[in-house]
Amino acid sequence: MTHLKISKTAPAVARFLPAGRIASVAAALSLFLSAQLAGAVTLEEVKARGYITIAIANEMPGSYTDPNGEVKGSEADVARRVLEKLGIKPENIQWVVTTFGSLIPGLQANRFDMTAAGMAIRPERCEKVIYSEPNSSYGEGMLVIKGNPRNFHSYEDVAQQGKIAIMAGADQLRMMQALGVPNENIITIAANADAISAVATGRADAYAAAASTAADLAKKSDKVELATPFQDPVIDGKIQRSWGAFSFNKESADLRDKFNEALLEFRKTDEFKQLLLGYGYLPESIAAIPDKTTKELCSN
Repeated sequence: MTHLKISKTAPAVARFLPAGRIASVAAALSLFLSAQLAGAVTLEEVKARGYITIAIANEMPGSYTDPNGEVKGSEADVARRVLEKLGIKPENIQWVVTTFGSLIPGLQANRFDMTAAGMAIRPERCEKVIYSEPNSSYGEGMLVIKGNPRNFHSYEDVAQQGKIAIMAGADQLRMMQALGVPNENIITIAANADAISAVATGRADAYAAAASTAADLAKKSDKVELATPFQDPVIDGKIQRSWGAFSFNKESADLRDKFNEALLEFRKTDEFKQLLLGYGYLPESIAAIPDKTTKELCSN
């Protein structure tokens, strides 16, 4: 994200160099530019630049665009509140809509400064990006065709006798693999918006997602419903529950640390609780957010 100024005299220098040297200079310049672009993004640099770029994956109720193109959702609203405490106004946020599977590669390539997508903290992801402390906690849910004729009430049910859809890059892939679902029975879709048609048309027997996401999708069509009751999957003897957080490029520790300080203060307020309740989060899910730290989740 660093802005570079390249001297206008560089081409003139190149004219006096042998062809081999020109190639060497070009390669060196390329490496220099890459190093600069991959550098740390600090809070002061963001303020000096005048804007911050935040990626979302268009997933309700976390962060999504409404029909008017406005970015809404619990993740987006928490990010706005925290950044405002750091002196960055909401109008100075540039939102980038991408697929969930592109969030980490985008951070690594410095295509944006941070993500606000409720991305679950996993050890393998901690090797690629750095996280804030958790700002959400959620169990699993499942979307099925209206009436749930196959009586699916857990991922294990589908693993034994059906095809299940998941979003590309989502944690549910790890769960399905651990439950022994054959690869040919896992249907990958690009975005949550495609889940309803995948289930309604019979392309998949169910869609696996975070409980809040599945519940929100169920409200959008009378052809599908939320599988209720639902039993969270148990893998390696542990009930699967996730803690989501904001993520940053590994070189942007200063920005993450400053954001983290403000987030932890905001997390203690009633405003934070009411914000999440307004987007349909259950009180017990909100209460569970401080139960885990990022350090614990990255080392598990």
